[in-house]
Amino acid sequence: MLATSALVFSLAAVVSGFSFTFTSQPQQCANLSISITGAGTPPYSVLIIPYGPSPLPNNVEARTIVYEEFPGNTSSVSFQLKYPTTSQFVAVVSDSSGFGTGGTSVAATVMSNSDSSCYNATENVSPDFPFNIVPVNQVVQCSSSRLWWDPSQVQGTVSFQGVIPGGQSFAIPSGTLSEVSSEGTGFNWTASVRAGTTLILVAGDGRGLGTGGSGLYNVAAGLYPDSSCLTDSSPSSTAGPPAGGSYPTDVSGDQTSGGGSHSSNVGAIVGGVIGGLAFAAILVVAGLYFIRRKSSSNRHRPVDLLHGDTDDTDQPLPPDLPEYRPEPSLQQNPRSHHLLISWTKPGGSPCEMQSARSGTPDRDMRIVSGPSGSMVTSSRKSPQPRQLRPVNIIQHEDAGPSEVDSETIELPSSLHQHSQIDMKTSCIRFSF
Repeated sequence: MLATSALVFSLAAVVSGFSFTFTSQPQQCANLSISITGAGTPPYSVLIIPYGPSPLPNNVEARTIVYEEFPGNTSSVSFQLKYPTTSQFVAVVSDSSGFGTGGTSVAATVMSNSDSSCYNATENVSPDFPFNIVPVNQVVQCSSSRLWWDPSQVQGTVSFQGVIPGGQSFAIPSGTLSEVSSEGTGFNWTASVRAGTTLILVAGDGRGLGTGGSGLYNVAAGLYPDSSCLTDSSPSSTAGPPAGGSYPTDVSGDQTSGGGSHSSNVGAIVGGVIGGLAFAAILVVAGLYFIRRKSSSNRHRPVDLLHGDTDDTDQPLPPDLPEYRPEPSLQQNPRSHHLLISWTKPGGSPCEMQSARSGTPDRDMRIVSGPSGSMVTSSRKSPQPRQLRPVNIIQHEDAGPSEVDSETIELPSSLHQHSQIDMKTSCIRFSF
């Protein structure tokens, strides 16, 4: 409950509407100037924490934590930065409403300067009192840790702060103090910080923030990860844009742009969302255009039922099927026919009836005899040629007159021109 209250308190600070900027470049032994932007609640203060290893020979640590209060209710401060060239630090600005309310910078790099008299490059510095953590040198997400110290070395009340470079910083609530043999005085703290977060623990007492030194940790997930203590507001390394404005972050002098006030961050987020939606709309319109264009192309393209789509170049074409292969016509003279019609008077001899067609024998020509006379019929032949049989037409004169009116059959002129009449045999041959 205490940890949750601390996080809510820190989040209220984030939306307080003020931040800070470095108004001078961090340089070795030069004055570092900081100004407040936005509306905070004075008085203000800044905490400068060494970050990373020392660049001095033999890894000599000459840097100390700097806690500087702004004079009166002013919104700017300037002080000497006693850090060597190429070393790094993290700055946290607070106002009267709580710790870290003005934001936290990422690791800033100290640039070179001809003056190096502000520190001793051969002597290590140490805090006013050291603090310890159990388990040793580790912070585990949602797991309890014990922070403890030697009570004989402190002055006043001990306090701890959690600093996340470029993210949210917060005050660690002091739990119930207890005495443990060989561990001194301390309390248990549950780290409600997401795994993978870079976390700096800072200890202080009545002499100011940072008098107990600092420790750098990478929050671990643990052997059996537990996330029961986390909420949407749990701090992490990417909680928001870093504060501090533009300042160097490496030895080459590359600058980083930190976050300004809370309102400017909201504007950047809204602009990014609108830009993303506009880009997505362009993609959708372009996709619909190409789909319609492809559909229109397919609508006017002829369809080849035998060989498939010409676009299917990755598949071999099927062999030509013999039943679909075109064949030339074998008909030479489709208009050449021969028809023989005969009739026999009593006592006469019939002549043979036949029908033939030069070229393709695909039809039968027949003489059908009936009460009204004889007529010629035609039908398509089957694949195998049929054998024709002779048909005799016999006219009886003693049968008397026919009860059926005579019928006149008109022949086409083409038949008349090619007809041959044999009067002796009463046979008529037509060619057409």
